[in-house]
Amino acid sequence: MTRIWKHFIGGKLVDADSYINAYDPCSGAQGAQVADGRAGDVDTAVQSAVQALPEWRDRRPIARGRVLLKIADKIRDRIDHIAEIERYETGKPLWQAKVETEIAAQYFEFYGGLTNVFNGETIGLGAAYHSYTRREPYGVVGVITPWNAPVNQAARGVAPALAAGNVVVSKPSEFTSGSTVMLAEIAVECGLPAGVFNVVLGSGSEVGTAISAHPQIRKVAFTGSIRAAREIGSIAAERIIPLTLELGGKSPNIVFDDADFEEAVSGAVKAFVLNAGQICLAGTRLLVQNSITERFVERLVEELRKVEVGPAEGARVGSITTKAQYERVKQFFDIAREEGAGVALGGTPEKKPEWGEGWFLPLTVYVNVSNNMRIAREEVFGPVLVVIPFEDEADAIRIANDTNYGLAAGIWTQNLGRAHRVAAAVEAGQIYVNEYSAGGVETPLGGFKQSGYGREKGIEALHHYTQLKCVTIKI
Repeated sequence: MTRIWKHFIGGKLVDADSYINAYDPCSGAQGAQVADGRAGDVDTAVQSAVQALPEWRDRRPIARGRVLLKIADKIRDRIDHIAEIERYETGKPLWQAKVETEIAAQYFEFYGGLTNVFNGETIGLGAAYHSYTRREPYGVVGVITPWNAPVNQAARGVAPALAAGNVVVSKPSEFTSGSTVMLAEIAVECGLPAGVFNVVLGSGSEVGTAISAHPQIRKVAFTGSIRAAREIGSIAAERIIPLTLELGGKSPNIVFDDADFEEAVSGAVKAFVLNAGQICLAGTRLLVQNSITERFVERLVEELRKVEVGPAEGARVGSITTKAQYERVKQFFDIAREEGAGVALGGTPEKKPEWGEGWFLPLTVYVNVSNNMRIAREEVFGPVLVVIPFEDEADAIRIANDTNYGLAAGIWTQNLGRAHRVAAAVEAGQIYVNEYSAGGVETPLGGFKQSGYGREKGIEALHHYTQLKCVTIKI
């Protein structure tokens, strides 16, 4: 039976005039029909949010927090159902979908517990004055999320926005809409007033643009491509509204010759195979010190050959989520060959019988790569790793920073001084030392350079979903 995903506006499901076909990445077959929203649907959602704003904004913070905590519990109650939708829409293994759904619950849990402790400050101006600051919500916030981790990223944006007293109009990817609609339904079941969290489905060019341009939306949070961010940024600049942008990455994962060898190999695998490489944070540039490069690559390939790719329930790596991205990654196989990169593993769009017509690709490792090649500079967003040797600490830092991106970096060394020096020198928003992608919902996330600006996650996100007011009283 074909699933049908409708808008969720004003606390209820709302039909659309037309629908978009979505597909099951594991089979290539049609998987769902998704509401094809228009600017009018966005306006309806915004008006619903505007009506709901005063009651939610003015509710005691601790009362808002109770609702968010209930949402966290309800997500956990339905983790199997939500994860199955995630698996069906994204092609990721079910175990991974369950992990990401649990993290979605943690966002609501974390921000639900912070609502009554996130306050302003008093400022000393002498005995004649009392001066203090207030953190106030923007009002209606737009949250636009991509297809690679739908429920996780929806929760990452929506939970802090609601905790701060905002109301939300959200747009998930048209390829992976179901879990965000389910999240909004759960929120209303848990006591979130109708209209506080709305979901409008459809394309980015139509719905995303309408959200960014709507005069009553006062802040937008966007996760996705640089191309789309430029379009949204142009609209936001014209309107003079704040943005949070979490964009792409080409993150360096730096292995020094004094690292724990086996731990670094395991970490290098994890850094680029999770979610079939469809993670902005992925450590897809593996920088290895000259003295251990050959041995490291041999051991890395040995471990990667053990990693199962496919639709099986126990597989570690699933499919590419969209057909367009599947074709794009395959193009990089041709690009790498034309650039003269060596192939240590994979490198061809092979088809295994058990993959059927699904959008699966082999784990791929390129060697003899220089940092000026396209495969070293452009975000592939697939299970593709490039290995670049370096001479010493200064050379590693130079190569790591020679990129337009700056989202994350890994450092593997047993030298504590080196770890601190390199962490300070590498231009990236997240640095992981002796473990890749270690942080939790408590740690701030954001990029340098073209990887975006603003911060999500952690207490820091609440600063980006509130505006600061200073009040000074002469006594």
